[in-house]
Amino acid sequence: MERREFVASLVAGGGAGMCVDLTLFPLDTIKTRLQSQQGFYKAGGFRGIYAGVPSAAVGSFPNAAAFFVTYECTKSLLGAGEGLAAPQVAPVTHMLAASLGEIVACLIRVPTEVVKQRTQASPSSTTYQMLLATLREEGVQGLYRGYRSTVLREIPFSLVQFPLWEYLKTLWSWRQGHTLYSWQAAVCGAFAGAVAAFVTTPLDVAKTRIMLAKSVCGQHTEDNLHQCGWFHLPGSLREGPPLFAVAARPL
Repeated sequence: MERREFVASLVAGGGAGMCVDLTLFPLDTIKTRLQSQQGFYKAGGFRGIYAGVPSAAVGSFPNAAAFFVTYECTKSLLGAGEGLAAPQVAPVTHMLAASLGEIVACLIRVPTEVVKQRTQASPSSTTYQMLLATLREEGVQGLYRGYRSTVLREIPFSLVQFPLWEYLKTLWSWRQGHTLYSWQAAVCGAFAGAVAAFVTTPLDVAKTRIMLAKSVCGQHTEDNLHQCGWFHLPGSLREGPPLFAVAARPL
């Protein structure tokens, strides 16, 4: 990848990610509270829907930039090889690049996500107070609570979203006989993202509850889902979220 392309991916990806995260932040807060073990209204309901926005603002740009730079670099490297340069294996290239991009981006995303979601579920605390409380009670390791579950959510999301997005664009372009307009590509992306989000909602619920939980070594939940030193997941994954909670993530 040339320096110009690298800078373009860095700035465009980071800027787009920040705009999306800040614009849709209220909906993200509602989703987090719906998925919270304590329940929507006890977690804050509709009040303070911008609780935790400083964490999102700080982490959005570097998180999105890390993803798109890794994604574009990986595509360039894989596309340089003869075996992965063929059009028929392009979806595989996209999936591999997206998966690696998510793994790298999660190194930045998870700490900001932990602070953000805990503040969203406790609107009486500020982002700074929640950061200090997490570091004091759990150390730096607490900021990476849920890293593995986040990666396990993001990779299936990308494996569904990117191939579906490319397929829809190709199909629509073929039917109308010319390249898609920007709004048409956006519609394809929105539909692909919604489908991927719906499919991975159970993983997102588990990730949210792991991040919101406190580290309690030596205790066990009713479902024996506690793993000492890593997470304490209260409640049962058999308890499905309400219908609106399932719909919030695709939105």
